[in-house]
This record gives sequence, C-alpha cells and structure tokens, in this order.
Amino acid sequence: MGNRLTQIATRTGDAGTTGLGNNERVSKDSLRIHALGDVDELNSHIGLLLCEPLPSDVRTLLVEIQHQLFNLGGELSIPGFELLKLQAVLDLDEALAHHNAALPRLQEFILPAGTRAAAQAHVCRTVARRAERVVVALGTAEPLNDAPRQYLNRLSDLLFVLARVLNRMDGGDDVYWKSERLAAQNATE
Repeated sequence: MGNRLTQIATRTGDAGTTGLGNNERVSKDSLRIHALGDVDELNSHIGLLLCEPLPSDVRTLLVEIQHQLFNLGGELSIPGFELLKLQAVLDLDEALAHHNAALPRLQEFILPAGTRAAAQAHVCRTVARRAERVVVALGTAEPLNDAPRQYLNRLSDLLFVLARVLNRMDGGDDVYWKSERLAAQNATE
C-alpha cells in the first residue's frame, strides 16, 4: 500500500487526479474512484446507523462490516490486490440466515420507513446497491476479484433484513406499501 497520509491538504489532486494505493494517479471521475467513494459513503452511513440504539449482536455485526468495507476499499484502491476474503461473504450469508429466520415471511412490499434506525438501514441498503452497480461496471472495464461484488450484493440483502429486525425491536412492524392494484384485487375476492 501507499504511504499513510500525515498531511491531508496535499494539493496533489488539484488537477483532477488522485493517487491509488499503488501510487498510480487516476482521474477523480474514474470508475475505480466512484466505487471507492460509494464504499466510503456506505461505511459512513453505517457509522450513522451505529449512533442509534441497536441490539448488541446487530451492533457487533455492523462494526465488523465497517472493517470489511475498509478492506474492500483497500482492495479497490490497488488494482490486482486482494484484501477482502471470501470468508467475509460467507459471514454475511450466515448473518442473513440467522436474522431472516426470526422474521415473518413478507406478504407485501414494504416501504423504506419505520423507526429511525430501520430507515437508516434502508439508506445503507440503497447505497450498498449503488456501490455494487459501480463495482460491477468496474469489473466489466478491468479485472476485479469476485468478492467485492459478492460482498456488496449480500450486504444490501442483509441491510434489508436488518431494517426489518430494527422495525420490530420494540414491538413495531414494517411499513407496508398500499398498492391500489392489490387493494382492488383483494376487494373482488
């Protein structure tokens, strides 16, 4: 990896380029930098979610996810480097199965709403999906390991499930979409 910054205002990016972890300079509007930015934004939103009251197992999980997102960013910052391991994806699969098992099956679509913590988890989910789309585009343009794409895909699913868990934390429920089509269908049955 490149040198750790001791000075933040370096002025080296004034011309519209930034340095990668291997000291290569790239345009700030490159797919790689967009992917890094989206992963960083996701990590920041998870940090905001961690400011909310959370069950201890969810808090521990989210802190671990923040560390893995930092690994993912490190991998994205150095072309050809592997830092995010497949085990991180498998850990998300395990967390998904655990948290989803305690939830009732969905009968309707839900809105990204409810408690503040649940709504923030939905924001995290949407940022994870955006980050995934950019990582997919980056992987189409240049070689990229599978784990970053898989991790973001699984993480967005987990964040959806966690939003449902958080809506139920104090006896609440999901906020269901009121579909006019479904209401009309149910009225005729």
